[in-house]
Amino acid sequence: MDDTNRATLEAVPGAEHYRFHPLLSPEELQEDEVSVPGLLERARGVLDSFDGSVDAIVGYWDFPVSTMIPLLAERYGTRSTGLESVVKCEHKYWSRLEQQKAIDEIPRFGRVDMEAAEPEPPEGVRFPMWVKPALAYSSELAYGVENIEEFREAVAKIREGIARVGRPFEYVLDQIELPEEMAGVGGMVCLAEETLTGLQVAVEGYVHQGAVTVYGVLDSITYPDSSSFLRHQYPSSLPPQVQERLTGVSERVIRQIGMDAATFSIEFFYDPGTDEIRLLEINPRHSQSHAELFDFVDGVPNHHCMVALALGRDPALPYRAGPYQCAAKWYHRWFTDGVARSVPTAREIARVEEEIPGVVIDVVPEQGQHLANLSQQDSYSYELAHVFTAGADDDELREKYDRSIAALGLHGAPPGREADDAADVHDAAQA
Repeated sequence: MDDTNRATLEAVPGAEHYRFHPLLSPEELQEDEVSVPGLLERARGVLDSFDGSVDAIVGYWDFPVSTMIPLLAERYGTRSTGLESVVKCEHKYWSRLEQQKAIDEIPRFGRVDMEAAEPEPPEGVRFPMWVKPALAYSSELAYGVENIEEFREAVAKIREGIARVGRPFEYVLDQIELPEEMAGVGGMVCLAEETLTGLQVAVEGYVHQGAVTVYGVLDSITYPDSSSFLRHQYPSSLPPQVQERLTGVSERVIRQIGMDAATFSIEFFYDPGTDEIRLLEINPRHSQSHAELFDFVDGVPNHHCMVALALGRDPALPYRAGPYQCAAKWYHRWFTDGVARSVPTAREIARVEEEIPGVVIDVVPEQGQHLANLSQQDSYSYELAHVFTAGADDDELREKYDRSIAALGLHGAPPGREADDAADVHDAAQA
């Protein structure tokens, strides 16, 4: 629970009849190496001491939140998909094994022997490729590599940091009966996958009483020559027939995973040149990053689906009932380490939001914070701010983003540089 998501949760239909309570803090969930048993004990302590009824336990984060919800649901009798279905999404290697049973739209992939003195790519997997842990936060420790030297450098970095998430995940794997193909695999696994090309797109949906429903397709646009997102935009600009194919693939793979009473978000690549679709990864939760976008365009944030499913109610979203035709979430990034300077205050942010209709701003770092200390960042950049814009077309979305960034005055500076040098660095960041 945070202030931004609380406000969005309180905008879902029927929210006047709900009482939302934080269960664990973001700080507890982002410890250097989480202890799942420890977090479960803390959560149970909060729930057991609560003097009201516990009608639903929900969350919109990846591990450890995603795996804790079914474990807590089993104890407290609340609704949730089964733990095994969540793990089949979160564990990237097991997820690939399940995906290939239902669909052909996946890249070549395989496990990497991290113990080898000179690691080699899996047989049949060709450069360029991505090397990544089976478990990670927000593309952390995921590296794109072009040759064997870069491959081995990436494996060395992953070997050094994989325990942070992989070791705690071992506890979760111990809670389920694993199939023969996963025997001895564990949580500290590295895999390699051939690089996907084309347009990146996200499919959001839910499973209710066994029926899979896709309620939205979004475009995911990256910075030029980078894998880091510049913005997510809704609705997608892809042709309707391509969106129908994405929906069909999503339905087949979610049925294979065995999810129910849950939301999901699946990331794909679509190559217009070859007309090929390839599935990147499955997230066993909706994207809280997209909540404002659905609210702007459809009139209800997608948090509604999560809450409704947990309460056994109809999770359907309205269609295009919002005040705007399209919306985007922009990522204002810094591509080197630095220090956050001149971070705007809450009052300054509110002023910009009031002056520019259809804008919501979420600043990530605190004043003076080293960007290297930010949690859940990808391997190549740091997020300075998220700017949500809504409008009639692409031009209006970009114009509102540009105005917001200019008005924010959110500056960065390399460590050791004085604050009065920050404006020059800010100009370079926007270039």
